[in-house]
Amino acid sequence: MKRVLLLAVYLLTLGSLTEGKAQAKETLVKVGDDVPEFVVEMFDGKKIDIKDLKGKVVLINFWATWCPPCQEELKRVQKEIIDHFKGKDFVFLAVSREETREQVAKFRERNGYTFPMGLDPDRKIYSKFATATIPRNFVIDKKGKIVAIEIGYTKESFAELIQKIEKLLK
Repeated sequence: MKRVLLLAVYLLTLGSLTEGKAQAKETLVKVGDDVPEFVVEMFDGKKIDIKDLKGKVVLINFWATWCPPCQEELKRVQKEIIDHFKGKDFVFLAVSREETREQVAKFRERNGYTFPMGLDPDRKIYSKFATATIPRNFVIDKKGKIVAIEIGYTKESFAELIQKIEKLLK
C-alpha cells in the first residue's frame, strides 16, 4: 500500500513538472525581453500601439469568454487592478483571444464589464507571446521590458501579480 501511495505521489509530481515544462515551451517570450510590437483594436474601436505605452507599467492579459479561469480572474480585475492602480502610470490591457466583437459584447454585457478590452480575433497578437494556454499575463515595465509572466490563474498568483506591479510603480 505504501509503495502504491509513493508511486501515486511520484506520478503526480512528475505530471505537474511536465505540465510546467510544457507551458514554458508554449511561451515564446521570456523575462528580460522587449515586449513584442503590436497594435490592438479595442472593443470601442480605438487602437492602442504598445510602443505608445512606454513610460507606463502595463499588464497584458490574454483571455477568452469560454475559459473558466479567465472568468474568475476577470471578476477581480476592476476592483483589485484597475481601481487599485487608478491615477498611477499603469495600463491594464485585456486582450480577448480568437473571439469576435459580438462574443465579447455579449460577455461584457452579461458580466457588467465596462473596462477596456482589446480584440485579437485571428490570434495575431497572442502568437507573438505564446502558442497555447490562457489566461496569460505579462507585466511590462516602463522601459518596455517583460518583467513577469504568469500562466493560468490562482488567487495566490493574482496576489503576486499585484505585488509585482506595486513594486514597479514605486
